[in-house]
Amino acid sequence: MDAVQCRAGTTQLAHLLKHYLASGTPMTPVRGLVFIGDAIEENTDTLEQLAGQCRLKSQPLFLFQEGNDPRVGAHFGTLARLSGGAHIKFESGSADKLRELLGAVVRFVSGGHKALTSSGRESDKMLLSQLPGP
Repeated sequence: MDAVQCRAGTTQLAHLLKHYLASGTPMTPVRGLVFIGDAIEENTDTLEQLAGQCRLKSQPLFLFQEGNDPRVGAHFGTLARLSGGAHIKFESGSADKLRELLGAVVRFVSGGHKALTSSGRESDKMLLSQLPGP
């Protein structure tokens, strides 16, 4: 989380996922990508192929959906499942919930399922419920 960025405009998920897949090395892997958004405006077939590549490299996607658009939710859910990650909805006014969920992601990428299971935090339980088993 050295360089958190927020950009308004049309989504650029494909560009982001390609960069994610090219990042890291075996010695310094990138273990997770967090995306917070409310729309998908790209070819979903392309995004699904990239999400599958993320799973092959053990690089899950953590997609946090702002709002309740069911089409976006379905696509985020598919991308999360294909990558081995998670999709969670939150309301725009719930900064505390988002902060807790981001903490859960950090615990997961640093300690795996065991770290989430042992913490007892609600945010960890929520994230754990979305992730595939170990």
